[in-house]
Amino acid sequence: MSRVLVLNGPNLGRLGSREPDVYGATSYAGLVEQCTELGKELGLEVEVRETNDEGEMIRWLHEAADGSIPVVLNPGAFTHYSYAMRDAAAQRTAPLIEVHISNPYAREEFRHTSVVAAVATGTIAGFGIGSYRLALRALADQLTA
Repeated sequence: MSRVLVLNGPNLGRLGSREPDVYGATSYAGLVEQCTELGKELGLEVEVRETNDEGEMIRWLHEAADGSIPVVLNPGAFTHYSYAMRDAAAQRTAPLIEVHISNPYAREEFRHTSVVAAVATGTIAGFGIGSYRLALRALADQLTA
């Protein structure tokens, strides 16, 4: 089984209660369950993490780079300004898929820029929690190609 990290940035631990009209009704626990269950179906050992701390996210990206571990990354608000996180993501040694629950381009203008997109394998956005399922399937395809 290939190990995959699903890394979530600020406020994503509040899924289900945080702006459900934007982020849906699925709780963070529900997200973890969906990712780990789909991972099993795809032959992936999925570990889901969430942090509100930029430094911790950078350490996790370093861990992934050092271990050649594929990543599904929802940077949350770090998407738009964290060059330190972008630089850590650029060190990847395995596929990295950027995900967003909402479509950033359908929202406020400041959300239209991702500093991560240029160093990601690809970006999936706007499909709710389904964005994670699509990203895990894309990773599974990348790992078997």
